[in-house]
Amino acid sequence: MNRTLGIIGRKLGMTQVFLEDGSAVPVTIVEAGPCRVIQKKTKEKDGYEAIQLGFLPKNSQRVNKPLSGHFKKAGTGPYSYTREFRVEGVEKFELGQEITVNLFKAGDVVDVTGLSKGRGFTGVIKRHGFHGSPGSHGTHEYFRHGGSVGSATYPHHVFKGLKMPGHHGNQRVTIQNIKVFDVKEDQNLILLRGGIPGSRNGLILIRGATKKSKRANPSA
Repeated sequence: MNRTLGIIGRKLGMTQVFLEDGSAVPVTIVEAGPCRVIQKKTKEKDGYEAIQLGFLPKNSQRVNKPLSGHFKKAGTGPYSYTREFRVEGVEKFELGQEITVNLFKAGDVVDVTGLSKGRGFTGVIKRHGFHGSPGSHGTHEYFRHGGSVGSATYPHHVFKGLKMPGHHGNQRVTIQNIKVFDVKEDQNLILLRGGIPGSRNGLILIRGATKKSKRANPSA
């Protein structure tokens, strides 16, 4: 498990950056932080070490009393989102400490977690990439069906986990080994090479890469 501190952000959209040789690099712009340390969890009290961060300040009138007390202990105002990051050595962090985008620099490799776009109820072709039935040779009203789901005599039931139509998307997705293209500290922006999960304004978690790969992304 990755034990490095990360940051909470919000996906703003995609654009492209042109290099000196004229080649275009697709990048995703993320508003990352500033975040505040809301809570420290220790092995003695909680059984594990972690830091809880808050992102995007929220109107205090829209927070219930238990949450208001939780933020008051940290000496900060209320936040719209709170997320935990497993770290080692929580004693080096202070309640209310600000975590900014300078946690990363250009060239770093990170893992990005977000909520994928919801596609609703979809069929097997869109959901699982099935090819469908032949377009001729007697096929009739069965072009986009999934085919047989089992047999009658044996196993006499449909196997669990069989790929069938159903809810598509709207799931927590992590993409590993994404390269940081640029960091703009004055604007709290981080530019990530390529695409990341989620829709515009979707919540994003950025951590240091767990499995660094030499083939992850071409050099910027």
